[in-house]
Amino acid sequence: MTKKIPTNIITGFLGVGKTTTILNLLKNKPADEKWAVLVNEFGEIGIDGAMMSDRGAVIKEVQGGCMCCAAGVPMSVAITALLRQKPDRLLIEPTGLGHPKEVVATLVSEQYSPYVDLKATITLVDPRNLRNTKYTENANFNDQLNCGDVIAATKIDLSNAEDLDAFSAWISAQQPAKLAALQLVNGNLDYTVLDMVRESNSSSAHIEAHHREHASQEPQFELAPGEAFVRRENRGQGYYSCGWLFGAEYHFQFDDIFSLFTDLTAERVKAVVNTERGCYAFNATDGVVSVFEMSLEGFESRIEVIDSQLMPWDELEQILLKLSGILVPFDWTLKTPSNDK
Repeated sequence: MTKKIPTNIITGFLGVGKTTTILNLLKNKPADEKWAVLVNEFGEIGIDGAMMSDRGAVIKEVQGGCMCCAAGVPMSVAITALLRQKPDRLLIEPTGLGHPKEVVATLVSEQYSPYVDLKATITLVDPRNLRNTKYTENANFNDQLNCGDVIAATKIDLSNAEDLDAFSAWISAQQPAKLAALQLVNGNLDYTVLDMVRESNSSSAHIEAHHREHASQEPQFELAPGEAFVRRENRGQGYYSCGWLFGAEYHFQFDDIFSLFTDLTAERVKAVVNTERGCYAFNATDGVVSVFEMSLEGFESRIEVIDSQLMPWDELEQILLKLSGILVPFDWTLKTPSNDK
């Protein structure tokens, strides 16, 4: 490699809009540039990478990562593979339950510093969460904010004056000061922000020693021949996830799967699903389901549900199997699994 690759970490807690922001960045990037994206997800089913796969970027995924550290051997392998593609820019999206300082530590290590030009770390935050102790007392939520060089408030259209005042007050109290504080609508981050230089006195420039203990992780799995679906679960830091991968030959009815995602009370639902109308990405948080059409064909459907309470995964799986046509006939008498918590 003859030049260092400009690299940004885009972090933030669950449901804050990281994927939406990256999708917009890919949409608006210079047409003559090749970008690479590394996605690390808490769950065992890769959803975010699937959403980005038709945006003209080189995508790598690390699923089911360590809950306190998003780095480790699997991520190092993925970073190396992406750098070998010689992209014009590398974006890294740690899991919403991850610790971005470990990613920073990896990128500034002797292994990668000759090849990576680490720019400003961008932390996305929903201003409403700054007034909610569920988030403000969460260590990773605070670590992500502290690690950010640029702080971008998302979901402004859903925030009120008190929420925005809380955001402004938090920004004003930061020492050292952040490079920039932004407000985003629908994840529209100007890609020129990515070129902001990470300052030597910023929080993300000071990486303390951290005990690294990572469970072994397998590469992204695929369906074995003759296997209709697989299911993977993960848990950690007070959250539970369950994900499913369905064979490309199975299609869901759009209205039924949309109804199911709307009815689920989980904190986070992400999916890329083959339907009778085509392939669609679903993203549900705060009781709102957003949908956009994708240009994928012959793609395996992927569904991931994350919640702070253990949900009845077996019951939900039965519904998904019936909706996919794996189990027939389907009697839609139960619109959503019981969520007594």
